[in-house]
Amino acid sequence: MRIVQVVGARPNFMKIAPLRRAIDAAGFAEQKLVHTGQHYDAAMSDVFFADLDLPRPDAFLGIGSGSHAEQTAAVLLAMEKLLMSERPDLLVVAGDVNSTVAAALAAAKLGIPVAHVEAGLRSFDRAMPEEINRVLTDQIAELLFTPSQDGDRNLLREGVSRDRVHFVGNVMIDSLREHLPAARRAAAPAKLGLAPKGYALLTLHRPSNVDDPKALARVVGALAEVAAEVPVVFPIHPRTRKRLAEFSIATPPGLRLTEPLGYLEFLGLVDGAALVLTDSGGLQEETTALAVPCLTLRENTERPVTVEVGTNLLVGLDPRRIVDESRRVLRGQGKRGGLPELWDGHAAERMASAIAEWAQARKR
Repeated sequence: MRIVQVVGARPNFMKIAPLRRAIDAAGFAEQKLVHTGQHYDAAMSDVFFADLDLPRPDAFLGIGSGSHAEQTAAVLLAMEKLLMSERPDLLVVAGDVNSTVAAALAAAKLGIPVAHVEAGLRSFDRAMPEEINRVLTDQIAELLFTPSQDGDRNLLREGVSRDRVHFVGNVMIDSLREHLPAARRAAAPAKLGLAPKGYALLTLHRPSNVDDPKALARVVGALAEVAAEVPVVFPIHPRTRKRLAEFSIATPPGLRLTEPLGYLEFLGLVDGAALVLTDSGGLQEETTALAVPCLTLRENTERPVTVEVGTNLLVGLDPRRIVDESRRVLRGQGKRGGLPELWDGHAAERMASAIAEWAQARKR
């Protein structure tokens, strides 16, 4: 069996790496890795290959930045050529970025089956480009691997047949569990002069938060109050850095900006944090797995299990609520959650088994 896997942005790497290893261990397929280049510089991409022990890509498409239409169209064109040459038995895509939906669409037009890792997630907010990508990819895919049972319910409600849906658990937690010892040995907090549980960690990159000058100013104002009580480490996304400069928004004292970090360094910072503030989807999951309180700077989430079961709390962009809930956490009164079902570090093995069974069924 020949399988092509596609990565395009940082979160994809943590989802594909464990699956590749599980398929290698099972020994039923030849695998090729394609990097679209949606995240294309060393800080946003290359370091993740080293940290996650991923092989160098068999193909690099070099798509780079651009509008949603430009990125999607470029990946679609490049993937069509590659798939016509490779003719794999299965294309595997992950997550919800532009590379995901474009690669899936290219495969579908050529009659190549698609597997979607992290299927079924819904924020029910069609203003989010990622939501459109999720819905379309799930309608295209023949194999849908869900990280939580709300994903199954969402897909069935949308008319997806039950036999296409496989509840396997969260493959990002496979990566986390495998690499957490190395992340702790890397001692990223100590290198930044931070005491364990003596700092907060911030990520902020979604267009709805950083492209609106009023919204961004409100969030930075709230962060100034939090940073007056505890150091706030901020590995800043290039998009966010650009917007802060464009809007002439000064970063407050106590907010410690760093360049984007590799997977191991960043995981070590998450593990050691007293509090995480984020608008990232994957970080909501990682904080739940590590039992670290998380305040999500959004009005909704496509990962409700992190709120219902885990340590995540939606606080939106209300500055007063951001500050008040941060202070509650720092006083030791933050949310205490549990571990969602099948977030046990074996999701990739279950996916590999499902792919092998699917392939055998197709031969009959």
